Parts: sequence; C-alpha cells; structure tokens
Amino acid sequence: MPATAMIRPRLSSLLLLAALSGALSCALSGAATAQDFSKVQVKSEKLNDTTYMLIGAGGNLAVAFGPDAVFVVDDQYAPMTPKLKAAIAALTSEPVKFVLNTHWHGDHTGGNENFGKAGATIVAHENVRKRMSSDQLIAFFSKPVKASPKQALPVVTFGRDVTFHLNGDEIHVFHVPNGHTDGDAIVHFKNGNIMHLGDLFFNKSYPFIDISSGGSVAGVIAAADQALALANEDTKIIPGHGPLAGRADLQAYRDLLRTVAAKLMAHKRDGRTLAEVVAAKPSAEFDALWGKGFITPDAFVTMLWQDINRK
Repeated sequence: MPATAMIRPRLSSLLLLAALSGALSCALSGAATAQDFSKVQVKSEKLNDTTYMLIGAGGNLAVAFGPDAVFVVDDQYAPMTPKLKAAIAALTSEPVKFVLNTHWHGDHTGGNENFGKAGATIVAHENVRKRMSSDQLIAFFSKPVKASPKQALPVVTFGRDVTFHLNGDEIHVFHVPNGHTDGDAIVHFKNGNIMHLGDLFFNKSYPFIDISSGGSVAGVIAAADQALALANEDTKIIPGHGPLAGRADLQAYRDLLRTVAAKLMAHKRDGRTLAEVVAAKPSAEFDALWGKGFITPDAFVTMLWQDINRK
C-alpha cells in the first residue's frame, strides 16, 4: 500500500476531530458568555409539596424546603442567581442554607460565590473542590477554565457519601467514580422518591462526558445502573439537562450508551479509524430522539471513541 494511502485515513480522523472540537468549543463558550441571561425565564416544576425542579440556563436545580432548611442542588451560571433566588422565594421565604454541587462544571457551580456570600454552605465531593481550586482544561473543547475564587469553593466535602436529615426527608448523596467527571454525585431524596443525577444523565440528548476530568462512558453506564437499582416506576428523576424523567427514560439512556459503546468496541477490534467509525453511523438508531441537542451524533461518537481508545 502506498504511504499516502496509509496516512490519509489518519489525517481524515485528525481533521474531523479538530473540526468537531472547534465547533463545539465555540458553542460551549457561547453558552456561558454570549447568552443574554436577561431573557431567560426560570420555570418551576412541582415534584411534591416541598420539592421542586427549577429549569433556567445551565444545569437543572432541585429545591427542597421545610422547617429545617432550604436545600438546593446546583446553581447554574452566576448571572442567573437573582432569577433563581426569586424563583426560590416564590416557594419559601426562608434563605438557602445548603447548596450541593453534583460536579464542578460552571453551568452547575457558577452561582456558588453568590449563594455562599449570602450565607449558604456549599457541599460537594472532594474532587469538585480540587478541580475548582486550580486552572482546568476541558480537553474535548480545548476550553481552559480558570480557578474559582475562594468564596465559590465547597466548604464541606465528602469522599464516599454524606446524608442530610432535613425537613422529614433523608437525603443521601453518594459519589459515583469516573462518570461524567471524577467528582459526580447522585442525590437521592429517599422519602420523597426523587433523584438528581446531575450530568450523569442527559434526558433526550446525547451527553457530554468530560474525559479530561476523569469521566468515562463505562462510569456513566455504571452510575445509571446504580440509579436504576434505587428507582421504581414512581421515582422522579432530575437530569442535569433535559425534562424531568422517570425510570423508563433513564433505562433508555443507559441502553443507548451501552449499545453505542459496544459497537465502538467492535470497530476498535476491527482496526477502524475515527473517520471510518463516524462514517459508519453507530448511533444512527438513536439519532432521531437523542441527536438534536448540544452534542451532535458525530461529536458523541468521537467522544466515546476517544474514551475507548485512550491508553
């Protein structure tokens, strides 16, 4: 085979990866910097008498309130804080006492500094504080992220799990290793039969898995399995992004990840290049339902391919 013939598939793969990373980096940056937050309306969805899901710009929130404390999961971008506080004030007159971060990304932790200065205690897995304390690089998007100010850092961290006994509920928060990142947590409101999965679950869109922050598709699948083992047909599941879900939605998400990952493993055994794998459309059966979000089908396949092929 001529040398140029051997080089061409590799070059095509590199060009494809560069094009996807460049386009998605612009989209990721635009989500945080170019968006006009003044036009964003926060929507509240009632889950039970004391727990709501808030949808705005960035990751979905959970808000639980009662006689003991107001407990919030994630806090979106910093410019969203006044709108989020207004939405919470419409539910309860009490101030936010706890903010639990499901992972370190800025669309889930951007409001930490504002809520912390207002008196909330920020809680997260220990790896969340580590990553927020130093400059980071989200490699898939070639996006550098500056260290957060001290006031934005979690002041209480945990390794394996932590439990809050608040408002008549037992809120069990447990770490899932190497899922979306290396600091993900699932939040289980045991009595309320509600779970917040953060970005371990994107409902009705392909997920972003931050490999450079310790994430992996195997870890996301394992997290989905853990959540499915806790859930029943009545469980309300808050995804990091997308509409409120149930157990069947999470099962469908887990199944698509496992199916596409298995196809990529078969392509790897066959010695395929990235360009050949993307051209084979291994996610095609899921694209109509899951492929219209921030992560395109080609980007999704490329991301999983990078994960499966890393050393």
